[in-house]
Amino acid sequence: MAVSAVAALGSVAACGSGGSGQDGKSSRPTVSERTADGAKAKTPAQKSPDAEKSPDVEKSPDARKGAGPLDEAQLKKAALVTGDVKGFEVNKSGAADLLGQSVPAAPSKCRPIADMFLFTTDPASEAGVSRGVSAKDELDASVTTLTLLSYESGETEEVIEGLRSATKTCTAYRHAGYDYKNVKALADPDLGDESVAFRLLASIEGAKVPVAYTVVRAGTTLVALSSMNMLDADKVKVPAKLVEAQLTKLAKTTG
Repeated sequence: MAVSAVAALGSVAACGSGGSGQDGKSSRPTVSERTADGAKAKTPAQKSPDAEKSPDVEKSPDARKGAGPLDEAQLKKAALVTGDVKGFEVNKSGAADLLGQSVPAAPSKCRPIADMFLFTTDPASEAGVSRGVSAKDELDASVTTLTLLSYESGETEEVIEGLRSATKTCTAYRHAGYDYKNVKALADPDLGDESVAFRLLASIEGAKVPVAYTVVRAGTTLVALSSMNMLDADKVKVPAKLVEAQLTKLAKTTG
C-alpha cells in the first residue's frame, strides 16, 4: 500500500505544473529534460573526484570541493545493490523512480520538505539515481527509498540548510493535492559532512503514511533515504546500517 501511495503521488507531481521560485521563474528542468533516473539531460563534463571521506563515515573536510558533480554513471556505480547490506534487497523499479519536477507547497516555508518527498531540491541536482530497498524479513513492513543526488560545489549545503530550516518552522502543509502533518525534526544523525533527519505523516489516496527521512551531505553529493511503515507508525525509521553502508560505498567508488 505504501508503494502504491507514493507511486500515485509521483504521477501527480510529474504531470503537474513546473516549480517556480519567488521570482516566478522555473528553478528546475522539466520532466522531459530529465532521464529516467532523474539526471539532467545535459550534464557538465565530469572530473575524476578526489579522495572522499574515509569508509568509517566519520566527518571529514569536503575533499571533492571543486571536483565537479558526479554524473549519472558514477552515481549508479555508487548506489547500493542487493548483497551490499545483509538482510535487504535493492531494486531499480516501482515507486523508487520518483525523481521529478517540483510542485509548490502551501505554506511555501514547507517546500524543501515537500520537494524531498519526491527527491527534488532547490537548487536542482545535476544528476540522480533512486533505488527501492526492502527487508528480506517478511515481518518487517518497512519500505525504504534510497536516492543519490549530485550538485555543483556549494549547492549541497544550500539543500541541507533549507531542510534544517524547514523542519524548525513547518508542521503541516498541502502538496500536489495531498495533506501532510506532524512534521517533526529528529536528532541529527551526525553522519557525513553534515546531516538532517525528520519525520511526517502523509495522507495519500485515503491512506495514512508515516515517513521518516535521513539526508546526508557527502561533499557535493546528497545521500537521501525515506522509510515508510504503514503497519506500525511508531516503528518507522530509516535503517542506520543502510545509510552507513551507502556512505561507505559512495566513498569507496568515488574516492
